[in-house]
Amino acid sequence: MSGISRTTTDHSIIKRWVEARNGLPARVHGTEEDMAGLLRIRFEDADALDRIGWDDFFEKFDAEKLAFVYQEVTSSGEVSRFCRLVSR
Repeated sequence: MSGISRTTTDHSIIKRWVEARNGLPARVHGTEEDMAGLLRIRFEDADALDRIGWDDFFEKFDAEKLAFVYQEVTSSGEVSRFCRLVSR
């Protein structure tokens, strides 16, 4: 199933997918006054992203009624890091 995007709200699937790609839960720097802030997944050092814990990430994820769109592999068969947070 290469290149196929999936959508989930399952915390364990999201955490497992992110950690398998050496990612971390994060927020956009400067948005912390809004609960956990604007959520992102951080794969590399990014000045604009602050690491947060999974509990804070999922609290905001559920409160904002978000879903996680992700891809396991690219159309060429490589491990994909494509992911997006969208409204349910």
